[in-house]
Amino acid sequence: MPSNEPRVALKPLNITCGSTDCENGLHCFRRAKRLNSNNIAGACRVCGADLVDWNRVHKHDLADASYIFVALQNELIRHHFFHVEMDQRAINYARRKGRLRLREAVEQRIRNSVGSATPFRDGTQTPMKGNPIFYAQHATASCCRRCIEEWHAIQPGRNLMESEVTYLTDLAMLYLNQRLPQLTDLGERVPPIRRR
Repeated sequence: MPSNEPRVALKPLNITCGSTDCENGLHCFRRAKRLNSNNIAGACRVCGADLVDWNRVHKHDLADASYIFVALQNELIRHHFFHVEMDQRAINYARRKGRLRLREAVEQRIRNSVGSATPFRDGTQTPMKGNPIFYAQHATASCCRRCIEEWHAIQPGRNLMESEVTYLTDLAMLYLNQRLPQLTDLGERVPPIRRR
């Protein structure tokens, strides 16, 4: 039953790629210089938890996507994007596109935002909301070249190869299909959200 009381705006969470909540099993696996010097790359940079089979993740095997998704969700920012409610504009965008055109849009976004050897404003080029592709990129660690390097062992400083673009696109689409199972293949008409 709807309440007559005014809605209270929730304060946005200040989550970054370096955020952790180790006590609740949400870590950050981004390599820190102090950890690299101790040869502990791949463990949580705060508590040292070593929860990810990096060799398995780095194989880029979509048949093992269920494990990759479980591994990604050990990191706080990835977990957040696997569980946060998508904003209505993002959902409507996906519904209008449908699965087939959404896949084309994901591939184009991967190419444009992280595909080049030196992406524009790398590390800040993927917004946190407004488009389902942004959610997918953060969830699957394809939001910037540093996250791609950490999670997918794809070195920065060179253009992504076609097979890498395809892999990151496929991973993002698996995420979107999981999060938005109601999407049609060809899209549907969805009225725009009116600004107040």
